[in-house]
Amino acid sequence: MKLLDLLTAPWAIAPDKLREIQAIYTTHLRGEKIDIDAIEARLGRPLANDQQDYQIREGGVAVLALDGVMAPKANLFMRVSGGVSTQMASTQIESAIADPRVNALVLAIDSPGGSVFGTPELAATIRELAATKPIVTVSEATLSSAAYWAGSAANAIFISGPTVQVGSIGVVASHRYDPKAAGTVTEITAGKYKRIASDTGPLSVEGLAYLQGHVDHLYSVFVDAVASYRGTTPESVLANMADGRIFIGQQAIDHGLVDGFATVDSMVQQLAANPSKFSRPRKSVFAQGGVSASPAASAGVQTSAVPPEPVSLELSSTVTKRTTTMDRATLEQQHPALFALLQTEFMAAGATAERSRIQAVESAIIPGHEALIATLKFDGKSSGGDAALAVNQAERTLRAAQGAAANADAPKPVPSTATATVEAGADAKAVAEKQRVEALPVEDRCKAEWEASATIRAEFLSLADYTALVKAEQSGKVRVLGKKSA
Repeated sequence: MKLLDLLTAPWAIAPDKLREIQAIYTTHLRGEKIDIDAIEARLGRPLANDQQDYQIREGGVAVLALDGVMAPKANLFMRVSGGVSTQMASTQIESAIADPRVNALVLAIDSPGGSVFGTPELAATIRELAATKPIVTVSEATLSSAAYWAGSAANAIFISGPTVQVGSIGVVASHRYDPKAAGTVTEITAGKYKRIASDTGPLSVEGLAYLQGHVDHLYSVFVDAVASYRGTTPESVLANMADGRIFIGQQAIDHGLVDGFATVDSMVQQLAANPSKFSRPRKSVFAQGGVSASPAASAGVQTSAVPPEPVSLELSSTVTKRTTTMDRATLEQQHPALFALLQTEFMAAGATAERSRIQAVESAIIPGHEALIATLKFDGKSSGGDAALAVNQAERTLRAAQGAAANADAPKPVPSTATATVEAGADAKAVAEKQRVEALPVEDRCKAEWEASATIRAEFLSLADYTALVKAEQSGKVRVLGKKSA
């Protein structure tokens, strides 16, 4: 994979980090080469950030450190930016699990995420090998985006303290267009979508939709993977984890992204003492409406067959056990200031979310459907997509009614005089042909209508789309996807 392909492809990474990386390598790709020696001399240290091999510690517990931006291979990208080669990481994990000296593996991850290329494969490797020997993820700083994708595949996930950042589940892609450079390139293409999002011209509406479709698909793959690894449903992941937010410390536990607090050292001790405790994947537990005495019960989520055990957070030379659950009444009584602050923040967050929902609903308005939009705005649940579908259906119904009314009001046709026998025969043939086509199975009928009507071919993208619409109308379901005017 070329460096340019890697930088312009979709990423699962914190957006600020992606912009920083793109700025460095855009300069590099323009021909302003990165002076590695000068950077090393200024820093007083080498830039090389080679991925470390796993280290075996007490009790046969191996520790593999995965630090920095994730990318498929180790190259100039990793040397300047530092990072994790997903290919090398997979090799190290496979080697550790095959090593007879190793009884368990700790993945010590500190990463903002990275390229989507190679990440699903790394996660799949972790999940497969975790069934052979216990694998646990521990982060002491950042576990975001692609890093969380991979880390969530372990049998359990822990963070070292209350300031560790977790989440940012989402996908980001960018399109760059330099109008000064575009004049020097003329592209000649074949195939409608071959260069629909070309960087030699501004992004069209169709190009934006094309790229958005790619990002949406990758996002759904990401969400499905997390749901599978955390033992829950994609709907639960979307509702609790995957809106792109970063969760900090206890928030990550309450939202089911991690299973508790533990440092790398304390996890090594626990695995050395009893590796079987982490031999099976743990399921996510969600907290609804803040911390509760039984987050899983309040969220309606089935708890794991291996219930999460309290995990110690090692501080200095002492080990302190922390209670990670507290009901609303206890929080309000013991920490009134914190309770008031959280209540204010939740109200503000709720107001912001509701305002955004209402704005999204309003953006779907079409003249003549103001009353429908007003109803959807204040029902407290309809999204912008729901509103768009409802308005589209209402508009189709309105147009059908208007068409029927216009037909009813139209002047009756003037009776025609008798025509030549040839014309009457032609009319009879046309009627017979129409009756024959209508009697065909739906696929054959649609094909015949598609081939016979230029109007139908102009209205729909393909025969398959037209056939799908006819079937949907027969079953009472309206479908407009596939229409060129949609």
